[in-house]
Amino acid sequence: MAVSVQPSRVWRYRWRRSDVDQALAGYLFILPALVELFVFLLGPIVYAFVVSFKHFSYLDPLDAHFIGLTNYIHLFQDPVFLRALWNTTVYALVVVPVQTALALFLAVVVNRIRGKTVFRVIYYLPSITSTVGVAVIFGFLFQPNGLLNRLLFLTLHIQGPDYFNSPVFALPAIMVVAIWTTAGQFMIIYLAALQDIPTELYEAAAIDGAQGWQTLLSVTVPMLKRTTFLVMVLGMIGAFQVFDLVYVISGNSSLPQQDTMTVVLDLFEKGFRTMQMGYASAMGFVLFAIILLLTLIQQLFLGREDS
Repeated sequence: MAVSVQPSRVWRYRWRRSDVDQALAGYLFILPALVELFVFLLGPIVYAFVVSFKHFSYLDPLDAHFIGLTNYIHLFQDPVFLRALWNTTVYALVVVPVQTALALFLAVVVNRIRGKTVFRVIYYLPSITSTVGVAVIFGFLFQPNGLLNRLLFLTLHIQGPDYFNSPVFALPAIMVVAIWTTAGQFMIIYLAALQDIPTELYEAAAIDGAQGWQTLLSVTVPMLKRTTFLVMVLGMIGAFQVFDLVYVISGNSSLPQQDTMTVVLDLFEKGFRTMQMGYASAMGFVLFAIILLLTLIQQLFLGREDS
C-alpha cells in the first residue's frame, strides 16, 4: 500500500532546506572576511592584551615572563608618558573644538553659495594630501624667515620665532597644521547633514521672525546635534591617536622630543625603538580606555535624542 505524504509537509520541508542552504551560502560568502577579521584584527588585539601583562621584547622573546600589572603601574610613574599624555590632552582640547567649529562654519557658508562641488574639492584636498608634504610646506611657512614671519614683520613690525623649534610655539604650530588638514573632511560630513534639514523648519523660523544667527542657533545647530556628536568623536579619536604629523615635524626639530611628545609617538618609541613591547601594549590599552571613557562622556551630553 503506497504511503501518501501531505503536500503541506513536503512544502514545509523544502522551504526549511532552502532556507538552510541560503544561510549556508551566505556564511560561505562572508567566511573570508570573518577569517581576515579574526586573524588580522581580533587576534592581534587579544595577543597584545596578553603581552601587556608580560615583560616582552622581540629581541629576546624566549625571556618573556608574566609580571602582572607592573607595566600599567609603571605607566603612571613614567614622566615621559605623563608628559606625552598632557601634550596629547592639550592638543585634543584645542584641536577638536576648533576644527569642529571651523568645519560647521565652512559647511554653512558653502551650503549657501553656488558651485558647492568646487568648494568641496578645495576644502577636502588638505585631508588627502600626504602628511610629509603638508609638514614640508608648513615647515617653509613657519621658518624664521618664512612667509608668516615676513607678514608679521611687514604688517606689525614683529619678528616671529622659529615655530617648530620653539618650546612655546611648537605644539600650537602642530595644532594649526592639524586643524588645516582635518577641517575640510568634517565640513563634508556637516554639509551632507545640512542638506537633510527640512526647509519647512527654516520657513517656520522665518515666520516667527528669526534671522541670521537666531536661525543658526535655534534651527541649524540643534538639528545637527547627532552630526556634531559624530564629528567630535571622530575628531577626539584622531587627536588622541595623532602620530604621523608629530613624528615628521619632531624628526626635523632641534627641540627635546618631550615638548612635542604624544602618547602614540611614545608608544612607537617604546615598542619599536627600545623594543619594550609589553610596556607599549599596556600604553595602547590605557589609551583605548581613555578614548572609550571620553566617547561615553560625549555620548551622555551629545548622543542622546531630545524627547
